[in-house]
Amino acid sequence: MKIPHIVGPVDQIPFGEGRAFGIDGEQIAVFRLRDGSLRAVSAVCPHKGGPLADGTIDKRVVMCPLHQHSFELETGCSTTGAKPLRTYEVFADEGQNIVVIP
Repeated sequence: MKIPHIVGPVDQIPFGEGRAFGIDGEQIAVFRLRDGSLRAVSAVCPHKGGPLADGTIDKRVVMCPLHQHSFELETGCSTTGAKPLRTYEVFADEGQNIVVIP
């Protein structure tokens, strides 16, 4: 059974940005899109280990800040030929806390 993890209030992530969280020994990047929705993927780029939480995002993809590989936020699939990212279920609970299910 997957255990939900509360990582803090939604407001800690500005609109259009991401933050990395350590959950169960994994680094997970949580992004708050400009429409307020949340996405979560592995925080480490499979190409050279770049910090994806620091990457540029739009409503569909995140781009690694090191070598510009991009990944779909919904599926984790690379749009530039890199290995895919793992995706995670993420949502805001009734108290506006970010909940990640690894």
